[in-house]
Amino acid sequence: MKNLILILSLFSLTACQGQKKETKKTFKVVKTEAEWKAELTPEQYEVLRKKGTERAFTGEYWNHFEEGQYVCAACENPLFTSETKFESDCGWPSFDQAIKGSVIYENDYSFGMSRVEVMCANCGGHLGHVFNDGPRETTGKRFCTNSVSVKFKPKTK
Repeated sequence: MKNLILILSLFSLTACQGQKKETKKTFKVVKTEAEWKAELTPEQYEVLRKKGTERAFTGEYWNHFEEGQYVCAACENPLFTSETKFESDCGWPSFDQAIKGSVIYENDYSFGMSRVEVMCANCGGHLGHVFNDGPRETTGKRFCTNSVSVKFKPKTK
């Protein structure tokens, strides 16, 4: 019986060694959860740090088309320009592309769906998801973004 337990234990250890270890991403901006909570509004914290989603058609920027730039609400990393924003009727701000190098992507299988999450490359804040149903005449992408995860900076004249 002892030999069987020993063999099973060794088998379990070798089987686990072949599995991929999850790597922790490192970001330029790193703060404790207490620091994020103190700095962000409760809504921003829920979306940016806990991967929440604001209700459709309720965010400040879903129907906003002024010229300027959208930056991360947590770290002010430039993310999108107004030139890439389009009207998608989905209830959230939609862009057909992000500023190069400003975001990172991760597969998201939550809620029984298969999606691609979009996060700020600077602080790891959750921005939303990217879908392949955007304007065909440009990139075909729709970066569906939570308004509370971004701040708008108007174009200076």
